[in-house]
Amino acid sequence: MPVPKGTPLDPAHTRTAILRTATRLLYQRGLDGIGVAELCATMGVSKETLYRHFGSKEELARAVLQARSDRILRWVHDAVAAAGDDPFDQLAAVFDALQRWHGEPTFRGCAILNAATQHHDGPARAVARQHLDRQLDVLIDIARRAAVTDPVSTAKQMLALRTGATILADHHGDADAARVAKEAALALLRTARSHTPRRGSDGTASTTTD
Repeated sequence: MPVPKGTPLDPAHTRTAILRTATRLLYQRGLDGIGVAELCATMGVSKETLYRHFGSKEELARAVLQARSDRILRWVHDAVAAAGDDPFDQLAAVFDALQRWHGEPTFRGCAILNAATQHHDGPARAVARQHLDRQLDVLIDIARRAAVTDPVSTAKQMLALRTGATILADHHGDADAARVAKEAALALLRTARSHTPRRGSDGTASTTTD
């Protein structure tokens, strides 16, 4: 990141470069695994530059986690969109994408939830809550597409499977966790759908058996 003396600096470029490097370092080492001095030395910036752009290490961490959440949600939305209109295919795509991530050599669990565990209060926890809410919204939409009776409750159960799979993949080294969670989530969606009351032509309620 250091530039020759006299080169004009682009603040937006500098901020982006700091975020990119900090994202990698904080994911590898954790929020408490690297101090400001080492962080700045590795990134090739002064403490003054870091504080000018982010105010504090805590705010840098918040920006890193927010940017990561945004990137993950784009990735999830892209997977759902590529799966087509069928809610079961969409749900399968969410977990298939998860399994690909678990298989990456640099995988170390969910950086956002890891950070919130380290710092139970403050910006990390706020970002983690928002991150889970955003994932829940995706799953609620899938459950609604499947026309289940209680899409929110169904989606919460699917989110628990998704989050649990990542914990197993990280802490238990279970490379098959996402596939197992996908099977459970699809079975859950099928069951929720099969018990959805439908109205017959005479107006009476009936239960589907899809």
